[in-house]
Amino acid sequence: MAKTEPIRNEVWLVDFGLAAKVRPAVVMSGDYGETDRALIAVVPHTTTLWGSKLEIIIKASFLKKDGAFLLQGFATVPPSYFVRKLGTLSDLEMDRIEQGLREWLHL
Repeated sequence: MAKTEPIRNEVWLVDFGLAAKVRPAVVMSGDYGETDRALIAVVPHTTTLWGSKLEIIIKASFLKKDGAFLLQGFATVPPSYFVRKLGTLSDLEMDRIEQGLREWLHL
């Protein structure tokens, strides 16, 4: 069975490496072209909450534990780091994450 490419709004289990471990992350970027680097922008999910405005709490039935998407964890990772798809966030949920990123980055 061929592995599908992660697409925007999807939450995948992503292998962030030894120290950061495997955790859910939402795909923020769109497709990349042939001359672009094969990198996908994500915001990771965490269950360790600090009460920060940079934590966007979203309850999704496909996530095992309650938590938040941590804007400060914004990263790009290659497609090979994606383990499996967990589910898809709604456009309204994505809007909350996007608005948080805009405010944090002063865009």
